[in-house]
Amino acid sequence: MAHVISDSCIACGTCISECPMEAISEGDIYSINPDICTDCGTCAAVCPTESIHPA
Repeated sequence: MAHVISDSCIACGTCISECPMEAISEGDIYSINPDICTDCGTCAAVCPTESIHPA
């Protein structure tokens, strides 16, 4: 099960550099590709707004 990014994302970029699978894409609100995400939770651990959670 992949993680997802909620609307509270501020697009700070912290999660992108932490994702070992490069599953996160930039945008107004970032998104996680569920086909690539391995559900490691690294991105959620570094998110300053707690916008990333399991799907």
